[in-house]
Amino acid sequence: MTSEATMDTTDGRAQGSARTTKVCIVGASGKLGQYMVQHALDRGYQVVGVCREESVGKLDAFKGRITVIPGATDDREVIRRAVAGCDAVLVVLVPMGVHGYSSGTAQAVLDYAEPGARLVFSCGWHITRDGKDVYSWRLKALVHIAGRLARLARMVDLDDQVEACRRVFASDTRWTVVRGSDLEEGESQGLPVWSRHVGDPILKSNLTRRVDFALFMVAAIESEELVHEAPAIVGCRTPSALAHAATAGDRMAADSRVGL
Repeated sequence: MTSEATMDTTDGRAQGSARTTKVCIVGASGKLGQYMVQHALDRGYQVVGVCREESVGKLDAFKGRITVIPGATDDREVIRRAVAGCDAVLVVLVPMGVHGYSSGTAQAVLDYAEPGARLVFSCGWHITRDGKDVYSWRLKALVHIAGRLARLARMVDLDDQVEACRRVFASDTRWTVVRGSDLEEGESQGLPVWSRHVGDPILKSNLTRRVDFALFMVAAIESEELVHEAPAIVGCRTPSALAHAATAGDRMAADSRVGL
């Protein structure tokens, strides 16, 4: 795939090409990963999934429809084999353990993805690209206290997820880092809305359906607008998103009345 290629969303083919778009999903066996697999298949993509060997069974629902490469997602050889020939790579950046799991995964993808491939990474709102995000005291306390406790227990290392995203931001690849709000299960409400900075009133509801977080990740493959962006997302049917839409609609109506 070249950087100029655009995708036909109805059949998963690059315009002007008979070849089906090939997508690698790193972290495919988790809840978010499984939703991404389904969305990708719905678009007609060829899917390669990477997950730990003990989690392969979680992908049985897709047996015969996807290729599964078992192994740790920070294993460079596993990633090298998985991303070969892929037009896009979707990565769940899991801050698991205290041995550089997230940064190791991100670096392997950055090193081995095909030139011009679309790279889409998932993380939380706590990641900031330019320091202009405005966080609530609740979120800051959660990251500071829970993050430290989890690291002391050697379960989670949020600092490593920060390092992983720093490496992505510094790369010259065609990346997007999707920053998710709090998540809930439920039927899809549609594509989430986004802002460049946490603190924007549109994000106030701080809630997204997990299935729609996955939808945004897959949709980002075809979005040139999102290349080199770190969108913070929220559900499109949340009160804050609906209030923003109503305000925008009122403004457009007022502009039309005065001939703007």
